[in-house]
Amino acid sequence: MFSEKLINAPEGFTFDDFLMLPSVSSVEPKDVETTTQISRNYRINIPIVSSAMDTVTEGEMAIALAQEGGLGVIHRNMTINEQINEIKKVKRSGDLTIRDVITISPEASIVEAQEIMDEEEISGLPVVRDGTVVGIISRRDVKPIINSDPKRMVQDIMTEEVVTVSESTTPAEALDIAYENKVERLPVVKDGIIVGILTMRDILERKNFPNASRDKKGRFLVAAATGPFDLDRAMALDEAGADIIAVDCAHAHKPSIVDSVKTMNENIDADLLVGNIATGEAAEDLMAAEVDGFKVGIGPGSICTTRIISGVGVPQLTAISSVADVAKDYGVPVIGDGGLRYSGDIAKAIGAGADAVMLGSLLAGTREAPGDVVIMNGRKFKQYRGMGSLGAMTGGVGAGTDRYFQEVKGPMKHAKLVPEGVEGVVPYKGPANEILFQLIGGIKASFGYCGANNIKDMQKKAKFVRISPSGMTESHPHDLTITNESPNYPTTRLL
Repeated sequence: MFSEKLINAPEGFTFDDFLMLPSVSSVEPKDVETTTQISRNYRINIPIVSSAMDTVTEGEMAIALAQEGGLGVIHRNMTINEQINEIKKVKRSGDLTIRDVITISPEASIVEAQEIMDEEEISGLPVVRDGTVVGIISRRDVKPIINSDPKRMVQDIMTEEVVTVSESTTPAEALDIAYENKVERLPVVKDGIIVGILTMRDILERKNFPNASRDKKGRFLVAAATGPFDLDRAMALDEAGADIIAVDCAHAHKPSIVDSVKTMNENIDADLLVGNIATGEAAEDLMAAEVDGFKVGIGPGSICTTRIISGVGVPQLTAISSVADVAKDYGVPVIGDGGLRYSGDIAKAIGAGADAVMLGSLLAGTREAPGDVVIMNGRKFKQYRGMGSLGAMTGGVGAGTDRYFQEVKGPMKHAKLVPEGVEGVVPYKGPANEILFQLIGGIKASFGYCGANNIKDMQKKAKFVRISPSGMTESHPHDLTITNESPNYPTTRLL
């Protein structure tokens, strides 16, 4: 009986156990399409999602991911209000129309106008009476006279002929109007009342990110994490504008979580990305809750000790393929979470059935990741920790304890905890967009070798070959000392 458990145990494999076979191909990497379904109702333009970890994703990282076509999941190791503010930061950043318009009365002094512009770091103000725009004043209007005649009122020097646009005006139309009328700001009005403002700078900046992930209103897509039983947080995130809510826990294959996800689905409009799971059975059972996406991975992350501490887990490539076998029958996307070190690993994950991957360590250490840069032995680093580490369990609002189903009695700092993660540092990597550029370039190269035009094509065409440890050794650079490190193949030791 017991020996049969071992004799009949299936094999499990991860990224270093396989390579993909090259195939006949007429596909050029530059022509590869990387758009993918990230949940039932949302698509993104690159198959990359940033992890909901407190050393990886807050507003800045989510903005960086959305600009490049991906998606950021804002971590939950903060208060609900703090998380809402991060969501709003992302939505405001991607919204051409500035909704929280700062205005000034025509009877105000020019000194007051100057103070507001200095405090808010803006170059102009709509002049409004009873909600109606009656003029615009800018720094250029104020500068020549503020010292000689500071008591002058705004209405004395403002530009009275105001060019406005409606909410239905497209960015291209707004740009034409701005050029034609030689103005930098266009108030957006509805029924004669100002509801926002467009600036030429924002319109032109949008052209820099043609591949950005956007919602129906043109704002950046953003996701946020909640605990499986925290309905209040989920509803608040939904109300704040989160497009996708990640129901985030270490082990989602539980009847209680099926029930809680059903309840969330009944109370919110956002899509629900549920995880983590690692088997087809888990995917099948969770389908009863009508989930919108699966997050796959138990213990593959570089900062995770779950498999060692608990003895439980599934090698990541096997986990992805097992969940994908079930999820594809329901049309539910699969996101591989963890264990990814190179762009080739991402391509393998897609070939094994993933629609996208979630990155932690590859994005930790970037400029946009939370935390300060520290210098050790003359090199720059940033902190990186697992959400199952002691630091994540006792820091912030202690979300790590909830994620790993640990009960805390008494003050958090005196709690007895069983961590399932570690904390440390990773090299500072600079802007996230440079990392994403290399990763997407590697993915496209892989698709070219395999003759795949897009994500779905890669899932169909990818063929794998099992390799030995010697085969993997052969795959890496060997028999030389690297003197000029490649941006997509780090080799230096941390310390």
